[in-house]
Amino acid sequence: MLTRSAILLLLALLGVSYAAVQTVSVVGRLTCNGRPYSGAKLKLYDDNTILPDTKLAQVNSDANGMFQLTGTSSNLVFSADPKFNIYHRCGMTVPVCQYKSSYKIPKQYVNSGSQSNNQFNAQTIELTLLKKDRDCIN
Repeated sequence: MLTRSAILLLLALLGVSYAAVQTVSVVGRLTCNGRPYSGAKLKLYDDNTILPDTKLAQVNSDANGMFQLTGTSSNLVFSADPKFNIYHRCGMTVPVCQYKSSYKIPKQYVNSGSQSNNQFNAQTIELTLLKKDRDCIN
């Protein structure tokens, strides 16, 4: 009896997860010492607690420092927990590896379905002011 109940619960969860498509989008502009910063690598992730994070999108900032990331996730049970990472060399005296900064995206910007109707605007991010770590493998 317990096995049958477990199978039914699993099937119910799979049915819910199949329909649980969520989309998140973030836009912004990067500057280094007040000037547009082009070529920074940006990655959008679904920040998972137990499993490795799921990469949803990746772009480089353009000549004006602008970026836009949009990604879609299908979680089993939980809603998406989005974040984006910025990898750059702004202010680096010896360009070994890159700096990495992470930003959580508030849950209110996670959209149900495959369209992003509520985009997170990260505004202008001055890279010299960020809390950052070094990252040699990204």
